[in-house]
Amino acid sequence: MTVRRPAVLLTLAAIVLLGTAFAVVVVARQPQPAVAVPPDPATAEAAHAGLPAASSPAVGPLFAGGDHFCTASVVHSERGDVLLTAAHCIHNGEGGGYLTGLSFAPGYHDGIAPFGYWTVSDELVAPGWRASSDPDLDVGFATAHQAGTTKSLESLAGANLLATGTAFEQPITLTGYPDGSEAPAVCRNTTSKQDTYQLRVDCAGFPTGTSGGPWVTGQNPETRLGTVIGVIGGFEFGGDDADTSYSSYFDTDVLALYRQTTART
Repeated sequence: MTVRRPAVLLTLAAIVLLGTAFAVVVVARQPQPAVAVPPDPATAEAAHAGLPAASSPAVGPLFAGGDHFCTASVVHSERGDVLLTAAHCIHNGEGGGYLTGLSFAPGYHDGIAPFGYWTVSDELVAPGWRASSDPDLDVGFATAHQAGTTKSLESLAGANLLATGTAFEQPITLTGYPDGSEAPAVCRNTTSKQDTYQLRVDCAGFPTGTSGGPWVTGQNPETRLGTVIGVIGGFEFGGDDADTSYSSYFDTDVLALYRQTTART
């Protein structure tokens, strides 16, 4: 049995972030239509150059000690530097602490980091994850910075929007970087309800290393960006086999974490 852990209702809401505007929209289990944020036009062509088919420039592996072990993605924020992943990718849970020395490489493939490596900092997970490794709170945020770079990560790689309080059943594109792979695994299928605070999706080929991979709905085939409603994690750290993945349900706890992250960037 292999879980995808790295080696080393409430009021429903959806967030739509456009430029510097911030809005909280109450929804009734319906996805909030929105347009994801593409990279700066000057770098849009470079964002897709050489990428494996169907992969996204806003998704990449997390590295520690030279090896990648989890997956993360860029979500829209005013400063353009926010990452989304699974909590267990950046914090050891009950009795542990935050991982250090991590870096992120958006669009990584074949040993190439088209936008370079970005230092991961300001990691944040929910109190319930820190206290008891609650699988319903296996979601984490962080910020990314690169020395000498004047442009934001989002302006280079683009970003998905973040939504909370959406439907359990939605068609998604799932992306993750398996351990030892130089290209991402990509799958399209429809999610379903595992339980009150867990989603599931059946997609083959998502073993260890794909934790934190985003579940993106409404992906634009040209920009390869959309709205993220989950990440591989949650139940059994994302799943105990490579063919079924889980995600903590994105509710007001996730929205609160996002707001805390953006408030301090």
